[in-house]
Amino acid sequence: MNQEQVYGSITVSPRAIAAVAARAARQSYGVVGMASRHRFDGLAARNPSHGVEVTIEANQILIDLYLVVEYGTRISSVATSVANTVQYQVERFMGLPVAAVNVHVQDLRVSGQE
Repeated sequence: MNQEQVYGSITVSPRAIAAVAARAARQSYGVVGMASRHRFDGLAARNPSHGVEVTIEANQILIDLYLVVEYGTRISSVATSVANTVQYQVERFMGLPVAAVNVHVQDLRVSGQE
């Protein structure tokens, strides 16, 4: 994502946006962790933006989150809360509007269980 300024331009990589989104999602109530989009993506678990895909189209940020949610929580409430939190945090840190945050619940897990 590029912004032209008087003294030059500012470029924010999708990976930086994904790192902010992942941190906000992991800190949300009911989220046990981030998940891979595909099973073979599991090796990237140490990546700070693991479980997040950011697409930038026509100066709009689109975020897809892949989550593991705590068993026993209301999934729709957790997903809505995570989407709102991620949108707020990304807009606050980046100063750019987020067009959509899509939440994909990949798994359920009992808290404290690996």
